[in-house]
Amino acid sequence: MLPTVITAKSHLIAAVAALSITALPATQANAWGDKEQGFLAGVVTTIIVDSLITKKKTVAPAPVYTAPAPAPVYVDPAPVYTSLSSTPAARAFNSYTRAERKAIQRKLKSWGYYHGAVDGSFGRGTYNAVVSYAADEGASSSLKSTAGAYGLYDGMLY
Repeated sequence: MLPTVITAKSHLIAAVAALSITALPATQANAWGDKEQGFLAGVVTTIIVDSLITKKKTVAPAPVYTAPAPAPVYVDPAPVYTSLSSTPAARAFNSYTRAERKAIQRKLKSWGYYHGAVDGSFGRGTYNAVVSYAADEGASSSLKSTAGAYGLYDGMLY
């Protein structure tokens, strides 16, 4: 029910209760004595007070619990190399013969990954070409170890 209707209803019930308590003893009853009238007044009063006590009250909804955000998961960052020559890709590349290194660069150039001179040396251009090729082949994780880099280069050569 609306709050104004509930308040009006409560006031009406209280007024009827007060009126019945004060007016009942003043009315005459032919067959009723004082004890019967008091009993009737007590019953009516009990009913009215009970309806006031048990009336439904509006209760604010319980707060909704939201779980806290999960803690961030720590992931080891990729290793930081101070120079290109210390990467596993460079160590594997430089272990091949000069002819094999040039063949790797020619393959990368023919596939559109390498744009420098085919000189057999491992520089920034060769490194970027190898990383791009590995990413496109889904083998980026193989460049994290020398053995994985050998596998990538052997796939280009043979």
